[in-house]
Amino acid sequence: MTLEQLRIFVAVAERGHMTRAAEALNLTQSGASAAVAALEARHGVALFDRVGRGLQLSEAGRLFLPEAKAVLARARAAAEALDDLAGLRRGTLRLAASQTVASYWLPARLAAFAHAYPAVSVNLSVGNTQQVADQVLEGTVDMGFVEGAVDYARLDRVRVGGDRLSVYAAPGHPLLTREGVTPGDLAQAVWVMREPGSGTRSQFEARLEAFGLGLAVLNVLLELPSNEAVLAAVAGGGALAAVSDLAAAPHVAAGRLARLDIDLVVRRFDRLTHHDRAPTRASAAFIALL
Repeated sequence: MTLEQLRIFVAVAERGHMTRAAEALNLTQSGASAAVAALEARHGVALFDRVGRGLQLSEAGRLFLPEAKAVLARARAAAEALDDLAGLRRGTLRLAASQTVASYWLPARLAAFAHAYPAVSVNLSVGNTQQVADQVLEGTVDMGFVEGAVDYARLDRVRVGGDRLSVYAAPGHPLLTREGVTPGDLAQAVWVMREPGSGTRSQFEARLEAFGLGLAVLNVLLELPSNEAVLAAVAGGGALAAVSDLAAAPHVAAGRLARLDIDLVVRRFDRLTHHDRAPTRASAAFIALL
């Protein structure tokens, strides 16, 4: 088994197509097919089922895919460790961040890092809190930044910042004129929510429980996968949303949204790293900058 075979297997698994995987890796289709066939023959298993013109992972392939990704992640880490010896004259910083952190807190810090270490490339992926934690756990990124709860024993969590979660509505909403909005008012309103797995959503749910409410009692009109989508829907009128003050600030300044008079929660932004993985020079430099 070689790293090249693993790299080809993962590419085919992710695309479900031999030719597309070969093109992505700048290989011939026959070369990619031969590598997968050699891997299957060497271990006596079928990694893919041929379905029509495409490929689907077999049961063995589904079980093998996370192991292959982990080996490739370790190989990348080894190569980057050697690059680190050059004193950050080259290298890569791989980060993942939840949407609020990635959009409003992280950019200025990334700019400062890029100025200090211009030869180090920065790769940033954006998802919700659960997706970011999974990437750190799998080793596909060096560290993650989240605003939601994370419950993985192998991840170390350090607070690096924070903001406030508040309830917003479009101008003219009747609750905006009320002093001291109550939990009962929230239960009777129409809502636009972030998707399950979002840190914003999980912290709002926790605050609802503190109010003696559950998410099931709310009239949820929409669930949307980003802060901007939620804010745009609420600006259309009629609904409420619980979002970060940082995310809502441009909409408030433009007069499209206003904050209700009810306290939710001051929340933390956390840096996630894997307990068992030593930081690369690039990630150590970024941590020092923070």
